[in-house]
Order: sequence, then structure tokens, then C-alpha cells
Amino acid sequence: MTLTQLRYLLAIADSGLNITLAAEKVHATQPGLSKQLKQLEDELGFILFTRGARSLESITPAGAKVIEHARILLAEANNIRAIAANLRRDNQGELHIATTHTQARYALPSALAALNRQFPNVAVHLTPGGDSESIASLARGDAEIAIISTAGSAPSAADLAIPLYRWDRVVLVSKQHELAKLDRPLTLADIAKFPLVSYESTREPESSLRQAFSKAGLEMSIAVTARDADLIKTYVRAGFGVGVLAEMAITPEDADLVAIPADNLLPRCTAWLLLRRDRVLRDYTQALITRLLPQLHALELQRAISEGETLKVDPLHWRDIARPGAIGDFEI
Repeated sequence: MTLTQLRYLLAIADSGLNITLAAEKVHATQPGLSKQLKQLEDELGFILFTRGARSLESITPAGAKVIEHARILLAEANNIRAIAANLRRDNQGELHIATTHTQARYALPSALAALNRQFPNVAVHLTPGGDSESIASLARGDAEIAIISTAGSAPSAADLAIPLYRWDRVVLVSKQHELAKLDRPLTLADIAKFPLVSYESTREPESSLRQAFSKAGLEMSIAVTARDADLIKTYVRAGFGVGVLAEMAITPEDADLVAIPADNLLPRCTAWLLLRRDRVLRDYTQALITRLLPQLHALELQRAISEGETLKVDPLHWRDIARPGAIGDFEI
């Protein structure tokens, strides 16, 4: 049994039993991956997957147990590599971040640029996706950190959730739209008159936007949903409806649109940094976290990960963080 065989095994399991996708994921050939899988099954004395005529069909009960322990073993092997690299002061490596498009596009660039200046030989891999996908990527070990947002309490699916900052939503319309010409504060009833263009999560029953309308006794009409904030703005410009999106997605390039604050209409959101306590962080990963959370001491982070100590972080609001010259500007 080798670590390579176990890595191939997990790649198959995490690729929906698709050998082609699994081979691409581990940079192997399909015949080579299949050969290693067969050798592992021969050594163990039982099959790990049931097979159809031309594909794998399901994970066997025995295979599920092997996969569970293989994850632990490979994680510890990676921890040993991380410890060794940190002790060698090795500044090369890869950093995988699972997050939403909004965070990747608007919140992270300056922090990652600063990280790149300090660690130019580190390749950063961003995987934009939904919150549940980012959490799953962290759980599988495909990402070292995940950054997601919630309108409520900390996500319970992560070992360690650290609040990065709080943010509000804005209502986005064209300059000619009647909501842009109101001479009074905006209300939910005003927004409910128009179809909405918002995030894909709005379709979910537990969506905080959907719940806010329901609590107010209002019907919500959806015209377009997308994960990409830039797409939301595109379809607002195209006249599909009123946009509802994160305030950090509004930039000077959007001067043709009007962003109306919705602080008092919709629940405030929190961006969370998610970590696993069973993972040893590379030095450059810790460096990024301290850039994102300048008020957090590195020793506090290490104790929270290794010893389970509770972190007490009072997150700032995005508007305070993003203000030029402000402390915590995601810059050195």
C-alpha cells in the first residue's frame, strides 16, 4: 500500500467515481490510475468499488471504511510535509482557497497581492463556488482555507470559524429607475414591486433575503440569479430587474448605476474564515490570515488551531476596512 494509491482512491471517490476526472485531478493517466486501484484491492483482499460494464457504480461498505481512514492518513502525511517545509523556511508551495466569487473578486485581491510580494514563489489557486461547495472543499482537504458569508451565526460545519468582517447589501438600479428618484428612505415594499436580480442562494428557502420578505408579508419575484456579482450587475443594466448584492461588489466602474444602502432592510452579513484544526498551516497561509485579521495575534491563531482555544475577534465593518488608509485595509 502506498500514499499514491490512497491519493488515487480519494480522487476517484471525490470525482463521483469518474475515472477520467479523477485521473485529471491527480495528473495521472486513466490506465495508470486503474492499475494502482486494482493493486490496492488485491493487497487488501476485497473490492473498494462495485463495477458495471464500463464504469464504477458505487463505493462498497468496506471501501467507505478504507476511504475514511485514507483521508486521515493522507492528511497527516501532508501535515508532516507542512511541518518540514516550515522548519526549512521553504517559501515555495501552493495555497488553495475555496470561496465565493464576490470574496475572490472584490475582497481578496489586495491581500493576495501583498502575500505575493512576500512569497512570490507561492501559487494561489482560487476556487469560486457556493458556500456549501466551499465548506465541502475544505472538508475534503482540497482547500487549506474557505471564506464564506452568513447572515446569522457562525457556520457549524467548520472546525474553526473566524469572523473577518461584517457587510451589508445594497439595492442596485439604473439612474433612470424610479427607486433611484425616491425622496424618502427605501422600504422592502418598494423593492417588492420589481423583479429581483440577486445571488443564486436567493433560491434557497433559508435565504436571508427570502426570509426578510416573508417576515414582512411580501412576495418576492426573481428575474435572474447568479453566483457572479458582475453578472448581477450586467443583468441590472440589461433591465431585468432590481439588483440586490453585497456592498463590496460596487466599484467606481459602476458609476452608471445607483447603489441604495439596504442596511436597515436586510440582515447584516458576516464573512467567515474557515479552518480545520487537524491541518498544519504553511507559513504563507498563516501570513495571509494575519493580513486579513491584523487584530489577531499569530500565537492566538496557533493556540486556537492546536489547542482548541476560543478566539475572541470583534470584526470590523467592510466600509471601515476598505476605507483608504484604514487599519485592516488588507494590506501590509
